[in-house]
Amino acid sequence: MTVQTREDVLRIAEERNVQFIRLWFTDILGTLKSFAITRDELEDALDGGMGFDGSSITGYQDIEESDMIAMPDISTFKIIPWSPQDTPTARMICDIQTPDGDPYVGDPRYVLRRALERAKEMGFDHFYVGPELEYFYFKSQDNPEPLDYGSYFDLTTLDAATALRRETIFALQSLDIDVEYSHHEVGVSQHEIDLRFDDALKMADTVMTYKTVVKEIATNHGVYATFMPKPLRDSNGSGMHTHQSLFSGDRNAFFDPNDEYFLSKEAKSFVAGQLRHAREISIIFAQYVNSYKRLVPGYEAPVYIAWSRRNRSALVRVPLYHPGKEKATRVEIRCPDPASNIYLVLAALLHAGLEGIEKGYELPEPMERNLYHLTPEERQKLGIKSLPADLGEAIREAENSELLYKTLGDHVFNRLLNLKREEWEDYRIQVTPYELQKFLPIL
Repeated sequence: MTVQTREDVLRIAEERNVQFIRLWFTDILGTLKSFAITRDELEDALDGGMGFDGSSITGYQDIEESDMIAMPDISTFKIIPWSPQDTPTARMICDIQTPDGDPYVGDPRYVLRRALERAKEMGFDHFYVGPELEYFYFKSQDNPEPLDYGSYFDLTTLDAATALRRETIFALQSLDIDVEYSHHEVGVSQHEIDLRFDDALKMADTVMTYKTVVKEIATNHGVYATFMPKPLRDSNGSGMHTHQSLFSGDRNAFFDPNDEYFLSKEAKSFVAGQLRHAREISIIFAQYVNSYKRLVPGYEAPVYIAWSRRNRSALVRVPLYHPGKEKATRVEIRCPDPASNIYLVLAALLHAGLEGIEKGYELPEPMERNLYHLTPEERQKLGIKSLPADLGEAIREAENSELLYKTLGDHVFNRLLNLKREEWEDYRIQVTPYELQKFLPIL
C-alpha cells in the first residue's frame, strides 16, 4: 500500500472504513507515545497537525511552555494489522513542531533529520542502515521464565516460538516492511527477525514499528516479548548490530576496488570516527544501567574498541567483500542494544562517522585476534580501549563530549543527561538480593 499524497490517505481511510488513526512519536528515551483521532479529524490533522500537551512527555517541554503539534508524515500511513478488519485503525508517525510550525528541537526524529542534512551537505545522499534486533520471549513480564530452551538456529520442538515469529513476519509484511530472515538466537528463548536495509529515517520508523509488532503479537498469544538488553544473568544479552553504508547517488561511497580491504578513504575515516567517539556516545547506544550488564566479556557482546573483518569480538566488523557485490560494502557496529532510542543512535553513529571523514581520522590496523583472550597488558600495549563499564562512566564521558552536544543539540543533550543521572543515582542506592545473600550472613 503506497501512500504518497494527502489524497491517498483520505481515500484509503474511506475505502477501508478506518475509524481511528493513532499518531505515533517518541520521547527522548525512545519510548513510543501515541494518541488517537477519529477519521472526522483526519483532514485537519493532515493540514495543520494535532495539538497536545508536551509537559508530560519525558524530556519534552516544561509545563509553562507545553503546547506541541504532532504533524503526521503522510508516507507513514499504515493499517494496523491486529485491529478489527471491518473497522480498522491506522497509524501515522509524526514530526513534532512548536505552535509556530517550527521543528521541535526535543523531537528525536528531528535530531536524526539534522544528522542526515549534515551528510547531504558533505555529498552523501543516503545513509543506509540495517539493524538486527534481538529480543526474548518470556511467559510473563513479572518473571523471566523462558518460553523455549532452543539455541542458535535451532529448528526443533524446543523452539516453541516459531509460530510467534511466523505471525510477526506476516504482520510486518502487511505493513510493507521487508524481512530478510528470522531465527532462534544463542540465548534460551532469544530470537531475531532481520529487516532489509533502508534509508536511516525510514528505518528508524520501521524499528519502532517492528518493536511494537513483536510485542503486540506476543501479547495476543499470552506471552511477553522484551527488548531488555540483559534479562538473564547467564545468557547472552540482546544486541542491535547495525550495518551502515553511505551512498552518493547510486554509488557506494564505502567501496574502493584498489584497497586491500576494498574500503574507500571515506569508509576508513567513517569507521575511525565511530571508534574514536565510541566511549562518549555510549550513553546513546547503551542508555540504561542494564545495558552495561550485556557489555561484558564472555557473552559475545563487544567491549573493546577495535575493528576487524572476521572477528566478532571487535566493536566494528567489516564483512568480507564478494566480487560483484560492490554496493553491499558496509560496516557493522555491534555495540548498540535494542532498548536504545533508534533515532538518536543513528544520529550519533552518523555524526561520529562524518566527523571522521571531515577531519580525516586515520583507521588503525584491524585486530583479527580474539580480543577477549588478550590480557589487560596486551590490550594496553596495542592501544585498545574499552567501552564504559557502567552508566556512571558513560555519563562522565558524555558530559564533556562536543560531538554529542552537536549531535543532540542543547535541549536533548542536557535533558538526556539529567534523566540518566537520575537513573544512575537511583540504581546506586539499591540494595540487591545479591548483596543480601552474600554479605548479610557474614557481616
